[in-house]
This record gives sequence, C-alpha cells and structure tokens, in this order.
Amino acid sequence: MSTGSQKRTRSERVAALELPPSLWGRALETLRRGDVLVRLGICLIAALVMWSATRAWSPPFPYHKGQVPQRSIVARVDFAVPNPQKTEQDRDQARREARYVYKNDPEPLRQLLAKLQGQVVQLVGAKTYDQATQDIWSEFLPIEEEGSQRTPEESFETFRTQLSGEGRLDEFEKAVRGALADFRKRGLLKQLAHDDSQGDQAEIFVYTDEAADRERVDASQVRIREVATEVKLYDRLSVQAVLPGVAQHIASWLVRHELPTTLSVDEDATAQVKQRAADLVREAMTPYEAGKILAKAGKPITPEAYDLLIAERETMLAERTAVQWITRSLAAFGMYVAIYVLCGFYIHFRNHDVLQHLGRFIALVALATATVTVGYWIGCFDDWRLARLVLIPLLLFGMIVAIVFQQEMALLFSAVAALVLVLSVGSGLASFVILMAATATAVLLVGRIRSRTKLIYVGLCAGLVGALTTLGVSTVENQGVQPQLPWLDAALVGLWAVIAGFVMTGLLPFVERGFGVLTDMSLLELGDAAHPLLQELVRRAPGTYNHSINVASIAEAAAESIGANGLLVRVGAYFHDIGKMLKPGYFIENQGQEANRHDELLPAMSTLIIIAHVKDGADLARQHRLPRSIIDFVQQHHGTTLVEFFYRRASEQQAADGNDNRGKVDENSYRYPGPKPQSRASGVLMLADTVESASRVLVEPTPARIESLIHELVMKRLLDGQLDESKLTLQEVRTVEESLVKSLIAVYHGRVKYPEKPQKTA
Repeated sequence: MSTGSQKRTRSERVAALELPPSLWGRALETLRRGDVLVRLGICLIAALVMWSATRAWSPPFPYHKGQVPQRSIVARVDFAVPNPQKTEQDRDQARREARYVYKNDPEPLRQLLAKLQGQVVQLVGAKTYDQATQDIWSEFLPIEEEGSQRTPEESFETFRTQLSGEGRLDEFEKAVRGALADFRKRGLLKQLAHDDSQGDQAEIFVYTDEAADRERVDASQVRIREVATEVKLYDRLSVQAVLPGVAQHIASWLVRHELPTTLSVDEDATAQVKQRAADLVREAMTPYEAGKILAKAGKPITPEAYDLLIAERETMLAERTAVQWITRSLAAFGMYVAIYVLCGFYIHFRNHDVLQHLGRFIALVALATATVTVGYWIGCFDDWRLARLVLIPLLLFGMIVAIVFQQEMALLFSAVAALVLVLSVGSGLASFVILMAATATAVLLVGRIRSRTKLIYVGLCAGLVGALTTLGVSTVENQGVQPQLPWLDAALVGLWAVIAGFVMTGLLPFVERGFGVLTDMSLLELGDAAHPLLQELVRRAPGTYNHSINVASIAEAAAESIGANGLLVRVGAYFHDIGKMLKPGYFIENQGQEANRHDELLPAMSTLIIIAHVKDGADLARQHRLPRSIIDFVQQHHGTTLVEFFYRRASEQQAADGNDNRGKVDENSYRYPGPKPQSRASGVLMLADTVESASRVLVEPTPARIESLIHELVMKRLLDGQLDESKLTLQEVRTVEESLVKSLIAVYHGRVKYPEKPQKTA
C-alpha cells in the first residue's frame, strides 16, 4: 500500500487556492465586529435625532423679519389670511344684533290681581247699587258705545248677578289668572331698555327663575301699550269663559290701573349673550392668488409681509402629498448618512484614536448633533438679527473640536455642521460662506492656549473676518439697496463672534474636564511649583525632585524638536516620579552619604520596591485628581523595561551559588508592569528620564562620552520594543537623540578651574 498522498487534479489545486478577501469582503467582515456595530448604531441614532430636530421632512422657511430679499417673493399657491379688522367689524355687528336678556319679576302683577279680586268681592257683596262704592264701580265701567242707553245702575246689577252664586268668584279668579298667564310668564314693560344700535329690537330673552331656561320672546308681546288695550284684554278674558259683561268690566278696570312693568335688563347675562354671538362669527379672510408679490426685492420684509409668507407656506405644506413628504424626508436622512460616512472615513484614516476611545467618540457625535440642533432652532427665529446667533454654537463647536482633537478635524466637522445648518434653515450659500469664514478663522487661531485672553482674541479675529466677509458677500449679492443693513449685519456677526470667545473662555475648564484634555493654560497652572504633590516631593525626596526638574528641562526641548507639546512633557516630567516619595530612601538620588538599603535585601525584593513607585505614583496622581494625560506619564515612563541592576545581581548570586544556569532567573519578574509609552510625548519622556539618570554616573562627562551613552541607551530602548506603540518614527527618534545630546552637553559643559588662593606665610 502506498504511503504517499494521492496526487490532486488541477481543478482541486485551483479550488484549494485561497486568495485574500476582496474589498467588499473585508468591509463585510469589519461590519460584523461588535465594536463597529456599536459605533454605527450611535451614528444612526444621532442621524435620527438630527433628522427629527431639524424637521427634515419639511421644506425650510428661509425668511426673517427685516431681511432684504434679493428678488421679489411671489406666492406659489392660492391662500387666504385672516383679516382682523373685518373680523372685528363683523363681531361688533353681531354684538349689536344680539338679543338683550330681561329678568321677569311677576310680583307686581300678582299684587295688581289681588287688588282686582278684592274690589270684585266688595262689589259682589253689595246688595244694591247704593251700597256699592261708586268710586270703585266707576273704574269698572267700560267706555260706552255711542247711543248706549244703559245706566251705571243697570250695569252694576248685571255684573253682580253674573258673579253671584256658589263658586262663581272662584271661577272668575281662575279665568282672570288664565287670561293674564302669558303676562306673568313673559313679563311686561313699557319700552325696551336699548335702542336699535345696541341690540335686537324684534326679540328679547326672558327668564323668571335663575335656574330656568331663557325664552325667546317677541318684543311686541311684552310692550304694555301694545298688549294692554281694552279690546285685547277683553278678547283674552273672553277666551277664558268669562261672561261677556264681566269681561268687559274687568278689561276696563285693568286699562285704568295700567299693567305694571315686570321686566328689567340683566346686564351680565346680556354681555355673555353678546360675547357668545361675537365668538360665533367666523374669522374674515383676505384671499391671495398664486403669483402675487408678497415681498418686494431690495426692501426689508415687514411684519405684515412676514405673516403673509408664513400663511403661504402653511397652505403649501397642507397641499403636499404623502409621496412628497416621504421623498424629502428620505433625501434629508440620506444626506445625514452621507455626512456621517464622510466624517467616519476621515476619522478612520486620519484620527483612528477617536474610534478606539468610545467615550470620546460618543461625546464628539453628541456635540455635533447638539450644535446642529441648537443652531437650527436659533436659525428659525423670526428676526434676522437673532437668526445670526447661529454663529455662536458653530464657533463653539469648532473651537472645542480643535482643542480636544485636531484643527484639521475641526475644520471638516465645522464645515459639515455649517452645511447641514444652512440646508436645514434654507439660508443659502452666502450664509455658509460667512459662517465658515468666521469659524475657520477661530479654528486656525485657537492653537495652544497659554493665557486666559487667548480665546477672547480668537473671537475678535473671527468676528473681524466674519464682518468683512459679510460685507463682501452682501456686495456680491447686490444687497446694497439698503446700505445700513449690510453694515448692521456685519456688526452683528462680529459681535456674536466676540461673545462666542467670551463664552468659550468660561466653558474651557468644563471642556478640559469632560474630554480629559489639557490646554497650555491648565498645564502652566498644574506645573506650578506650589502644587501640593510637588511640595511634598521636595520635602520627602529632594533628590528625586531635582532629578524631575532636570528631566523636565531636557524632555521639553526634545519634544519641541519633533513638534510635540513640550509643555505637556515638562509638566508630566515634574510628576513622573512622585511615587518615590513614599519610600525615598530606597532610591539612589535620595540616599546621600547613607548606606544603600538594597545591600541588605534580596534582588527580587529590591525590584519590587523599585517597580512599586510607578503604581504608587499613579495612585497619588488619582488621589489628587491629576488629569489622565499626566497619569499616563507616571504609568508609562518606564514602560516594560528591565531593572537591569538587580536582574544582574540575581544572576550573579545564582552563579555564586554554583548554579551557572541563568535561565532560571525569570526576566519578566524584573520588568516594570507597563504599559509601554502610548504617545510621542510619553516616548520622549522615557528617553529623557533614562539618559538623565545614566549621565549622572559618568566620571568625565565629555561630549563624546555623553553622545555615546545616549545613543547606546536610545538604541537599547528601541531594540527592546519600548517605543513600538509610541507612534515615534525613526527620524523623530534620531531628532530626539540629538536634542538630548545637546541638552546634556550644555548641562555638563566644561568650567574654568580658578586658581587656589595662596596661603599666607609667617
């Protein structure tokens, strides 16, 4: 049986060949990573928030009060606007035509009927005409028709006879009350309390009880002069089955005594009726046809024209179809996605650290979203002067990104934010140019902040550039029809930029704390020799303090030589060895003439003590709330280097014990825990700390010896891989080495030996 492998066919060999994944394959593989999905989800949420905050589904409204349009603005659709003057006229007319409300009090009418009943009873009780009170009976006598031969005595007898008998008076009383029931219900008055200019003359509202409903009553039915004639009263009494003779006498008596007024105006109820009538009047509208000029070119938009533009826009939006709404919404959302993709590619290729630090990435996205949101709502102010305030959040955003990240990145993100803002509010290209001119000036000038007034001067310069740009853009757009407006607009742009500088000055400490960055101003304050940690270091470990000062001096020069932040390196050097103050006597620079304490310790124990100063220093830094970047210097200035002295001593002790196998000494036990330097500044500090310590043992520190020592130490750190993660290039390492050589040669320069003073002889 053959032991060799079976020979494969050509197809099998081709199928077995694995090529690197394509571009799309690599992209798909990247998208499957959890950290990438998290960041994409954050961007998607930010895009949705921005889409919602800027009302991306609705077309922008680019007009403001006082704005001077370059072209006349015409109506795009037919619309109508309220006419307040005509509406108020109609409401006044409704108030004048409203019915008055009268309250009916039937008590006077009841009293009159009681009087009538009493006199009737008195007349019926008289046996003869002579016994009757003639004055009373005379009031019951009707107006006799011409030619009538009846005497008062005959009339009285007829009246008494008809009401005599059992139950006749009760029937009479009931009949009279029924005849006058309408008067008791509707009320009576001599004349209306209002004229035709105050209310309706044909009808009124009447109520008797507060809880009862109001009844609409014809005014002619309550006027006494129209309803209280003898003929009409006679008809009412006859209908109630009162005998004709009696009815005539009663009607005559009522006419002579006059029916009382029972109605009075209820002013409060009438006012309510008038107001209700006015409220029911529909708002009068003034129509405008499509194509009508709403605002003329070259003239400021007045408040009235602004209201017309708003009404026209609302009508146009109401007529939009669902397809139009969805199309615009998707287009806006697609624009936001494209912007995030653009910025994402930039960050991925030019500033990848932002993606690695999730907290900073979220803060950056949130800051951009907040800037666009606040700027959009400011840009929607109706007055063009207030709308220019949009410059403030944009300037703040640009300066914050420049301080926290990079100026190049700040320019890109500011341009993107400005583009989104002008598209969202419909400002146009002119506004974009003005905003970007001021913002780019601020971003380019913000640089390193070494004084409290730096940001104010940045705001002044940005305001000046923005003002000049405004004048230039206004001239190009032919806005000079109203000369005062471009100058005023330019002045406002300058003012808002200056205000942004002041605001940024106040926000700077919060930005530093929130993003964990340090400006030069904060570094100068932190590097003050009066800092409690440095004061304690001087007291406990003066040798270490002197070493830190020397390292700071040469490290700052080395950092500046490669364009790094020398001030940051100097301040980091001040604090890099603060952990030594807890056990200062175990470090050579603090021992002086005392015996070396490590002579009595095992190498492993000595190594633990030496290495511990890194962890102790980091703990002290956190306890005193030093910034993260300073803590990084404390943790990274030794990297994972080997504590060579004690490692060799341990190896020698093993050899002296008769075991020459050095492999048994674990090198990892004699290395610092790290991490290795993660930035150029940390790498520079490591090299400066190494060469400064080593140069102290040189017997004759000549330039050649110093240069040779530094080159040897730098190469050792380089070959040990300590600078692999520091982002230092070989050229930069060479430049740092040259700077360190110059600095140490200057420190150990030759001095003139002065002759000794001769001794006096006796």
